[in-house]
Amino acid sequence: MITDPVIWIGALMMGLSLGLLGSGGSILTVPLLVYVANEPEKIAIAESLLIVGIVALVGSIIHILKRNVDYKLALLFGLPSMFSAYLGAYLSQFVSAQFQMLLFAIVMLAASVFMLKPKSTNDLAKQSKQDGNPYVLIAAGLCVGVLAGLVGVGGGFLIVPVLLGVTAIKIHQAIATSLVIITMQSFAGFGKYAYLTSVQSLSFNIELITLVSICAVLGVFIGAWATQRLPQAKLKSLFGISLIPLSVFIFYSNI
Repeated sequence: MITDPVIWIGALMMGLSLGLLGSGGSILTVPLLVYVANEPEKIAIAESLLIVGIVALVGSIIHILKRNVDYKLALLFGLPSMFSAYLGAYLSQFVSAQFQMLLFAIVMLAASVFMLKPKSTNDLAKQSKQDGNPYVLIAAGLCVGVLAGLVGVGGGFLIVPVLLGVTAIKIHQAIATSLVIITMQSFAGFGKYAYLTSVQSLSFNIELITLVSICAVLGVFIGAWATQRLPQAKLKSLFGISLIPLSVFIFYSNI
């Protein structure tokens, strides 16, 4: 199964979408692991957090070197999301894999809505005048973290709009800061899953994690290189549309 080229292509596409759009790509990881690599759902969610964390870490390092990261916002949003991602992973032992996949389908549909929602010039003008509200950022961090821990997504499709909506941060800074936050919460959530799987005498597919991570990181570099050469708005809309049938398929498969 590791040699299945569909896994390579899927991982590459995941990284490519992250590099091009700054969000959304990590939501492909769980379906790739479950429906292509045939991993058990709960193990796939845990593995997804590790893969997303590795890919986001690479992206974070690139942006840190470019000095695009707002560290104050990263800590204000990221620390609560780390705590709640750990909590989400802890809560996962009390719910069924079916529930987690149904929730994942809903999150995927929400990601599609965010991708398809147009950004008007009035919204942008409004955003540029807003000051960061720490309570909103902390609350958003807690909510995004729980979802990340429960269903194994990075949550960039939620983090970036929140950062843009309540602060004066620019889009490239929001993407960079989002990657740092995703790294923080993904590793926190995976840490709890790693403990739970060890207690239950389960194991991760290290070869699969390595392969998907390498392909996804390669996709990130390709996407970052191509981002100035392709129409980002149209790509985001196309990606958002493609998430709808996939979310419907996951929902239907778990009812």
